[in-house]
Amino acid sequence: MGLQPTIRVQREPFNAAAEAEALTAGRTDIGAVVTFTGLCRDEGGRLAELDLEHYPGMAETEIGRVADETLRRWPLHGLAVVHRYGPIRPGEPIVLVVTTSSHRMAAFEAAEFLMDYLKSNAPFWKKELLAEGAEGDWVDTKPEDEHALARW
Repeated sequence: MGLQPTIRVQREPFNAAAEAEALTAGRTDIGAVVTFTGLCRDEGGRLAELDLEHYPGMAETEIGRVADETLRRWPLHGLAVVHRYGPIRPGEPIVLVVTTSSHRMAAFEAAEFLMDYLKSNAPFWKKELLAEGAEGDWVDTKPEDEHALARW
């Protein structure tokens, strides 16, 4: 049995340092740890919060499928993805990707691949709540995110 990635979809905030520590504790074969934390932006002051929706079970399964693909493509020693749902205010974390490897290139590329996927195709739906109190739009994938994913 190969390396099992950590995949969590949760409402509560996460601790990026603790997640990285969980993948590296007691390990001396790891030479690189890459962490990426995506935060909610205020979109120039117009956004009060994003409300992220998902289908429980489906989101974890799909992220797990892409995590398994990542493990086949890069020589990683550890991989964790934590994605939040529910109301998220500007400045709060939305997503965490942690990759560990013997060498930096694999860790960087694997983290970038995962984020390109999460940004474009992860099964989450984002609804804006505007600062003036009105309901905003559903957030669509941007063409530049699709372009970033296509390079892999």
